[in-house]
Amino acid sequence: MADHDPDYVATLATELCRRHTALLATAENELAILRTRIALTVAFIHDPAHDRDARTALAKRLALPEPRKEGGTAK
Repeated sequence: MADHDPDYVATLATELCRRHTALLATAENELAILRTRIALTVAFIHDPAHDRDARTALAKRLALPEPRKEGGTAK
């Protein structure tokens, strides 16, 4: 089937990028925003200034690593 041929898929991707540069730029911008949000979320999860239970629950919900144990104050 042609739609599973890697060369065909690559040709379509190249043509899409060539014809729709604004779409590609928008996708790249959205990806940058998502990366920033993930980084901020991970920073929050590992910030001991916030409630550990809330951070742990958020990490589990987002399938991210749980907060590290704080020295001597972990529950």
